[in-house]
Amino acid sequence: MKLDPKHLAQLSVIVEAGSFQSAADRLGLTQPALSRNMRNLEDRLGTTLFNRDGRRSLPNTLGLRLARNGLAIRLAEEQAEIIAGQTAKGALGELRIGAPPIVSGRFLSDALVRFIKQNPRCSVELRTGLVHELRKMLERGQIDVVIGPESLADPVSGLTFAHLVDDRVGILCRAGHPLRRRRTIMPPDLEAQIWVAHSRGSLLRQQTEAAMIASGLREVHIGCETDSIRSVLEIVAETDLISTMPMATTTPYLEDRLAFLPFDHPRFSRPIGVIRRKDTPQNPAEDSFVSMMAQTS
Repeated sequence: MKLDPKHLAQLSVIVEAGSFQSAADRLGLTQPALSRNMRNLEDRLGTTLFNRDGRRSLPNTLGLRLARNGLAIRLAEEQAEIIAGQTAKGALGELRIGAPPIVSGRFLSDALVRFIKQNPRCSVELRTGLVHELRKMLERGQIDVVIGPESLADPVSGLTFAHLVDDRVGILCRAGHPLRRRRTIMPPDLEAQIWVAHSRGSLLRQQTEAAMIASGLREVHIGCETDSIRSVLEIVAETDLISTMPMATTTPYLEDRLAFLPFDHPRFSRPIGVIRRKDTPQNPAEDSFVSMMAQTS
């Protein structure tokens, strides 16, 4: 059964206005024409939408429920008109962006603040998630662009990657940690530590384990496991536990409490960039924000 959305929208106006005549005046229709549309809607449904009481027609339970759907249709139409009007005037319309939790922190939010100040009439939506979650959102069209690791776009066809910064992974500890007094950090030094591990499904956890194995570590003693970036930072800052974090996006949080150890490995490379679908239509808001990110990274 296919219902005419225009008739549902008109039904919502009747409920709001309280009478067919008042609704017809709002809609710019004659009362007979509006009544005819409601009869057509009832015919499609095979049931009534109003309780007739003399010359009055009051919406029944089904009428009220469908009126809510009609209201949603009207609101969507109004929003579409606003966006179309902004576009016609040269105003940016909508920016739907996704990022992993650590990237969506100050690294991304500082740029978003500047963008919003310059484009106050642009609607901005920021979604966070793990790599596989962001990939699904991008493929389904729930977001238009991701600021994230290159691996999100590989080996998926139909996605493009434009490099912004190498957000290398580093080993994080508190500023006063005993290992900070050593000029060179060796694998046995790391084996002797207790670690805060990232969630098993995260790319950062997988990359850490691969780099540690390649560095020659036989085992990593995990004392705490969490999917909260904030918890990692707080636990490491207040204990002798160590962890791994992307260096470029974590640096704004270091202050005088946290520091990275002088230990590196080629597997710690973590290119961060702009990931988009190849078939995405040109979006002025998206292009403007990407340009801003490229200038500041």
